Amino acid sequence: MNLDDFSDLIERPDGGVRRDAEERRERLIVPPGALGRLDELGEWLSAAQQSVPVRAVEQPRVVLFAADHGVAELDVSGRAAGTTHELVRAALDGASPVAVLARRFAVPLRVVDAGVDCDPELLPESVVRHRVRRGSGRIDIEDALTAEETERAVRLGMAIADEEADSGTDLVVLGDLSVGGTTAAATLVAALCGTDASVVTGRGGAGIDDLAWMRKCAAIRDALRRARPVLGDQLELLATVGGADLAAMTGFLLQSAVRRMPVILDGVVGAACALVAQRAAFRAPDWWLAGQVSGEPAQSKALDRMALTPLLDHGVTVGEGTGALLALPLVQAAAALAAELPERTPVAAEEDAEGPSETPDADDVKVLDAT
Repeated sequence: MNLDDFSDLIERPDGGVRRDAEERRERLIVPPGALGRLDELGEWLSAAQQSVPVRAVEQPRVVLFAADHGVAELDVSGRAAGTTHELVRAALDGASPVAVLARRFAVPLRVVDAGVDCDPELLPESVVRHRVRRGSGRIDIEDALTAEETERAVRLGMAIADEEADSGTDLVVLGDLSVGGTTAAATLVAALCGTDASVVTGRGGAGIDDLAWMRKCAAIRDALRRARPVLGDQLELLATVGGADLAAMTGFLLQSAVRRMPVILDGVVGAACALVAQRAAFRAPDWWLAGQVSGEPAQSKALDRMALTPLLDHGVTVGEGTGALLALPLVQAAAALAAELPERTPVAAEEDAEGPSETPDADDVKVLDAT
């Protein structure tokens, strides 16, 4: 497998359709610019769908990739190492923030176990059947995955993307369930952006104190030393300092772009995978939206590199796809407005194009008559 092959498979959203959507926007009764970024979102969706007017987003889906990371053994997370299965169980039981919102918004939620470190019997067979391995290696001292496991994980993500596209999913909210995942993600971002560990080290979704932050920074520093020699090969980079969930999400993002299926990214883990995917296929980011600002410095670094501007900034740090799901109604609103607002009448449009009429109104005539 060579991820660079995706560069020839991925095309940008249709530029001609986007221009048609922009021209239609000029004819709507609401003045251009009055809807702010919603105009841009509607036009982006039109290009992605190759449809003017844009179609409603009717079959969105939340997809969460789950895995444990060996680096969590260093107490770099607000959660205990090896407890990702508890996050998965909460999501499946409807007891996590993303599950509550998914239920409220009537959006199906899917969890994919790529590398959770627990007995398979603890989770439903439909979740664990894709598992690549139990947990990952400690990236500060060993590889996260073998080369074979990395390829399996990437292909898993590709297969999930194909399943979603084939089932009619028209937009994916992508997130992760992991313990230690932000440490691996920050390492990938630092390696790809050429920055130091301290620049990308955040406090994670669960929050950590200053001592844990220093441990996390040291772990990223050590992992970076192992990452830099393999920067020329995306698969080897994911094997060295990634993880099963990160590799699967990278494959998912690339294949989603091949299938012309838009994706809303959530936090730093999704941003790191997107950055790896962009390295393989430079057109791929045109199919993604950044859902929210997570507060992780590595996310900001990655999004800036990909020229993706987050839709929301509400201080949501919980992760798990929550912030990206909060952005979904905004995207749906943009599609509804672009599709359903009426166009101006030809007379009104012609008057707007010609400028204000010079014919005096009735009051003006009376004044002229009186003089």
